[in-house]
Amino acid sequence: MNSRERTCMAIAHEEPDRPPVSATFTPEASAVLRKEFGHEEVDLGYLMGNDLIKTTVGIENSYYMSEAPEYTCPFGVVWKNTQNYTGAYTEIIGGALRDDDGGEKLRAYRIPDPDDPSLYAHVYDAVKRYGKEKYIVGSCQCSIFETAWYLHGLEDTLIDMEDNEEYIDELFDKIMQFPMRAGLHMIEAGVDMVWLGDDIATQRGMLISPENWRRYLKERYAQIFAAFREARKDIVIAYHSCGNCVDVLDELADIGLDVINPIQPLAMDPYMVKRRFGKRLTLFGAIDVQKLMPFGTKEEIIQTVRDYKKYLGAHGGYILSPAHHLQSDTSLENMLAFYETAKEVTAYDDRYC
Repeated sequence: MNSRERTCMAIAHEEPDRPPVSATFTPEASAVLRKEFGHEEVDLGYLMGNDLIKTTVGIENSYYMSEAPEYTCPFGVVWKNTQNYTGAYTEIIGGALRDDDGGEKLRAYRIPDPDDPSLYAHVYDAVKRYGKEKYIVGSCQCSIFETAWYLHGLEDTLIDMEDNEEYIDELFDKIMQFPMRAGLHMIEAGVDMVWLGDDIATQRGMLISPENWRRYLKERYAQIFAAFREARKDIVIAYHSCGNCVDVLDELADIGLDVINPIQPLAMDPYMVKRRFGKRLTLFGAIDVQKLMPFGTKEEIIQTVRDYKKYLGAHGGYILSPAHHLQSDTSLENMLAFYETAKEVTAYDDRYC
């Protein structure tokens, strides 16, 4: 069974030889793995044994696009490179729509051209190079809400969602065109899954109320999902939100979602999610990157991976993955323990199904 077959079975809620595995990496984690394994010309996920190959388009590529102390990405968001004790991270310090009380900046704002063919050359290349063996994912995350507040500021965006609905509607309508068009181009390129997302939750619960999610995001995502399905009926649609977004999972499934990521285990219990939503959604993630992967022992990682494969993978519907990028504070030993255990054949147990 190859990676593509394994992933298709899992998403179809059938049990493959083992759940498919996928992971992504911060630049520091990537450097550690490249130093160990080399092969700069090969996708790192492929090299490590990922069953899914991820390609990215849009504002999520802005996080590490420059090593300059500060830089402005094509969307007009200002980023700052900041050092920490294990490496670096980027934070947002400005945006093209800050301090836009009168709306003049929004009326003049234009998203980057989502029909620019150069944005998708690497997607076509990944499909051509890996598509017969691997499952190809086209990602355009930070799709609507996140891009909006990156540009306009989080506080102002949340306030305007309550007090200036006309502004938010115009802002979201402009921004949503990029992930919609990008997804359609990636479908045309031949990807198997389109992956969108917005962090709409914290570890304690929703960041925006379910009512505001329904008011501003539900119908816009329904429109995007419908466009994808019109382009190709069998396209698989995934969505990412960190935190506890359990309040809207049923409604995401109602509008056509197939896969939910990352099942952040310190925010919501993966076994609860499996029991409540496992028949409707494929779970993608669940391996903790806050405590387990950086600070856990090799034995703890092995046991957790085996448990999640066994229980979350029962009846299919599970892609094994860290709940975010493997971070700069995760050792090579722990990353290898994750991958080595991920590739073991699985005996399933459906007690949480």
